[in-house]
Amino acid sequence: MTFKSSIASLATRFAGYRFVIEEGWPKEGAIFIGAPHTSNWDFAAMLAITWKAGIPVRWLGKSQAFDNPLGFVPRWLGGIPVNRDAPQGMAKALSEELEAIPGAVLILAPEGTRKKTDRWKSGFYRIARDAGLPIVPGFIDSTTKTMGLGPALVPSGNVVADMDVLRAFYDGKKGFRPGLESAVRISLEDEGA
Repeated sequence: MTFKSSIASLATRFAGYRFVIEEGWPKEGAIFIGAPHTSNWDFAAMLAITWKAGIPVRWLGKSQAFDNPLGFVPRWLGGIPVNRDAPQGMAKALSEELEAIPGAVLILAPEGTRKKTDRWKSGFYRIARDAGLPIVPGFIDSTTKTMGLGPALVPSGNVVADMDVLRAFYDGKKGFRPGLESAVRISLEDEGA
């Protein structure tokens, strides 16, 4: 057991949660999504999940968090700085970066906010599709006091069918702040892309 895995186990046990990690998902080269995203604690929970599973992970963060004397901390945790004032082309740029780094695992919060919304952001799907990477659903469920990873989904090109799989997986799962879960739907479903 690694140092990070030990920290994850201890913190999760202290919080009264347990891990549920599906077998058969790719341990390298994937887009991990974390939902429901309803609290500031979600980030710590997703890091704990990946640490417990022994997965080296990368994630996106506000560039301001990296531009200070403590900026090494988010980098050590796998952070990639992002300028949110210029998001155009981010999905394409990230998919190209992931193609250039074999085995890269990127974790994203598809809701993009801790507030309830009528749909998820579609960037995770675009990146996975464009980079040819599977999507691994990470979850927190306050109802069952579990957190973990579900089975991998390889984007088929049929966006609605793929999202139906994710809707079924997340159905009934409640975040740390129940009632703030967003609809598991992306704009690409309407566009037929």
